[in-house]
Amino acid sequence: LKALNFLIESFESDIVIMDYRVRGFTRDIHGEKHYIDHRINSIQDFIEEETRNLYQTIDVNVFEENIFHTKMMLQEFKIDDYLYGIKRADIPEDQLEEIEQDLQREISEIYYARNMEPSD
Repeated sequence: LKALNFLIESFESDIVIMDYRVRGFTRDIHGEKHYIDHRINSIQDFIEEETRNLYQTIDVNVFEENIFHTKMMLQEFKIDDYLYGIKRADIPEDQLEEIEQDLQREISEIYYARNMEPSD
């Protein structure tokens, strides 16, 4: 959890999917078992607010099982991040719009884990 901000920033991902599972247990100084030795309601609690504000997020947590799941998708789509060896100005506007729609659909399919119909 301490490395999340570094990892998210380092990879600069459009989509981030994280699972955190608490396994095993630890004992306190009195020998009492603790299956989770820190407070957690969401993985997002450990991500800097500035980073969280860049993403659309979904949490799916199973507290009884100490399982935490978060998905994040960048809110702002920048076509320039996907163009290699070509400039945005070199692409006709109608073709650029189609490329943006296709890329956004592909990103959404990964995030929602389902096929999306192309918009006509």
